[in-house]
Formats: sequence, structure tokens, C-alpha cells
Amino acid sequence: MTSVPPVRIGLVEDHQVIGVGLAEVLGREPGWSLAVTVRSVEELDLAGDRLDLVLLDLRLDDGSSPGDNVRTLVAAGIPVLAYTAGEDSVLLRAAAKAGVLGIVRKSDGFEYLVNAIRTAIAGETVPSADWAAALDSDSDIADAKLSQREREVLALYASGETAAGVAELMGLSRDTVTNYVGRIRAKYSSVGRAAATKVDLHRRASEDGLLGHEDRGFRSD
Repeated sequence: MTSVPPVRIGLVEDHQVIGVGLAEVLGREPGWSLAVTVRSVEELDLAGDRLDLVLLDLRLDDGSSPGDNVRTLVAAGIPVLAYTAGEDSVLLRAAAKAGVLGIVRKSDGFEYLVNAIRTAIAGETVPSADWAAALDSDSDIADAKLSQREREVLALYASGETAAGVAELMGLSRDTVTNYVGRIRAKYSSVGRAAATKVDLHRRASEDGLLGHEDRGFRSD
């Protein structure tokens, strides 16, 4: 019998009772567990705990900034989903800018939450109306000024195609596509929106509205 790789999820949340129900639901998924429940990001042992994902409440009693919390977790290599009951657009926007992979409301059903977690663990963004609104309302997201051709390449590449796949679909050579991707990364970097990895490119494409239903998830080059 093939063993299921464990998935360890952390919850940063003031109201610990939420963790009780969440632990029960997550425990129904093979190999999943709510491994850590804490009241602040500072309480996490980022070096010792091996977490595959953190669900982060955006409004914590310690007064910490959602943006700072997300950046701390992302810097530690931990994907983050915002898990919130509020509708504060400022908090949602700060989390979106800092690198959360999606925004899940506590009022959403558990099936939606489980699917969102599965998507985020795979390194993909979780599109939603909240996510789109948070990004669309942010006038501070700098325009990378991609050409139409670069936007087409990015839309395919970030949606899951390999460089070879993009080349075949667009009638280009693989080297040409690789050069396009290099220029796209450089343009995003020049406006302070680093895109060093394919996950970063997926996020940038999502922010700029380039991804649609053709999103296939990630494939290696």
C-alpha cells in the first residue's frame, strides 16, 4: 500500500476554539493534520516546525501587521492562506501584496477550504472575488509594462505550460521562449515585483489578470 505523505498545517488565530473544528475537518483528509495552533506568528518555531502551509488570521490581538506576518512566513518558505472573517479591504490588500496564495473566509464551507489548501500546497494561487478585489483596488502595484507578446508567453507559461510547450503553442523556438521569460522576470524585478521562481511568475500573472480557466497548474521545464 502506498503511504500518503503527511501534510502539516499551522493555524495562527486568536480564537483557539476555531482550531478545534478545523483540526477535526483536516483530520478527515489522508495524511493531513493541524500540527500547530498559535496566537501569533512570533509563537511559531519557524526553524523547528516543518509546516506545509499556514492559515493566517489577518486581525490578531498582538497588533501585528498582516503584511509583515505574511512576509515572515514566506521568507521561511511556508505558503500562506489568509483565513479571515472580516472585510477590511486594507488588511486584505496588505496580505495580497505580501504574497498570500489566496484569501479564504471563515464563513466559506469546509470543502472550499480543503480545496483551497490543496491548491496552495501545490504552489498555486487560489483565485476568488476577495483576491481579485484586493489586487484591483491596489494602485501601488507597479506596471511591468510587458509587451503583448510577453503577456501571451507569460499567460501560457504561468498557467502550467513548460517552455517547450509554450514554444509549440506559439510557433516559437524553446530558446526564444526562454529569452522571453528572462525578459519578463527582469521587467518585474525592475518595478519591485520580483519573479525569480515559477510560483512568483504565476502570482504576477494572477495579479495582472493574465490567468483564466486555462490554468493547468505547474509542470517542470
